[in-house]
Amino acid sequence: MSEDFIVKPDPEDPRLTRTVPGIDESGRALQTRVPVERPLTLFLNAQEIVTMMTVGDHCEALAIGYLLNQNMLRADDRITAVDLADDIDTIVVRTSRPTNFEAKLKKKIRTSGCAQGTVFGDVLESFASIVLDPQARLRTSWLYTLARKINTQPSLYLTAGAIHGCVLCEGDRPLVYMEDVGRHNAIDKIAGWMYLQGVGPEGKLFYTTGRLTSEMVIKCVQMRIPILISRSGFTAWGVELARQAGLTLIGRAKGRRFLCLSGAERILFDADPAAMPEEGRRHQRKSSLADDAA
Repeated sequence: MSEDFIVKPDPEDPRLTRTVPGIDESGRALQTRVPVERPLTLFLNAQEIVTMMTVGDHCEALAIGYLLNQNMLRADDRITAVDLADDIDTIVVRTSRPTNFEAKLKKKIRTSGCAQGTVFGDVLESFASIVLDPQARLRTSWLYTLARKINTQPSLYLTAGAIHGCVLCEGDRPLVYMEDVGRHNAIDKIAGWMYLQGVGPEGKLFYTTGRLTSEMVIKCVQMRIPILISRSGFTAWGVELARQAGLTLIGRAKGRRFLCLSGAERILFDADPAAMPEEGRRHQRKSSLADDAA
């Protein structure tokens, strides 16, 4: 397939934003759109796992991706049903394998992720055993093309701010673009989509609008994707974990500029930065609120 975006944002979905009144810096009355936050309580079989704050789309992918990235679902697990009850803000994932994570749920780490980011301690215990593809490559021409396609795609990120986007890519083609109030939710949605569609990590790279924290690095490594790119910056632990895992970590990717702090050996410099346009003012203005939230 040659076209971009198998899945892309729908900023006109009325469920995802609310219009609220306010005033601007001049005291002028206005109406503006803001993203919603909804609680979604996740059960795995009969056990309550977590309550997530989410915009409320792609709930099945979010639930499955969360469980995968927390090592609560195995790749060979058979999911027998996913039941979403909108009226009580609950989703239940049912598997043929009996599950019990009582002990695991007691050992959790509150992350720097917005909207209640959490990882469980034993995820870090398995982190060191994951080997990322050392032959994976990123052409700088792909990076520039991806940034242009993603940053001009209509999205909640551009229209309402206070939102994060994550994009699964292959070469210079963005495949799946998910958004949520928390970047950890957006990446979990993509993990769930990959599981449901039978899509593997081979040849894939990952783009996010949010900052490159430990949680984002951990989830990307859990998904076996060897290249992670962001418009935003880094945290020290995120960089340290990326280097431990051999993850290529690129941040501050705006216009012709970017900064790589891990895994630079995967980068092929096939584009002249001086020949690339700077990011347009229109996009900078639209995305300023979202970057502030990153």
